[in-house]
Amino acid sequence: VVAVGPGKVSDAGTLIESAVKKGDTVLYGKYSGTEVTIDGTEYSIMRESDILAVL
Repeated sequence: VVAVGPGKVSDAGTLIESAVKKGDTVLYGKYSGTEVTIDGTEYSIMRESDILAVL
């Protein structure tokens, strides 16, 4: 994981922090996320719900 957003806001208006953090190694489905290339480096951008496991 290269970067993580602040989390999401619940229906009650409170912030729910992400379960993953910068530096984590994660597993995700083959077709999850969107692949982008920035300055020659490939990245996958995805929702937390697409992550299957944190190793």
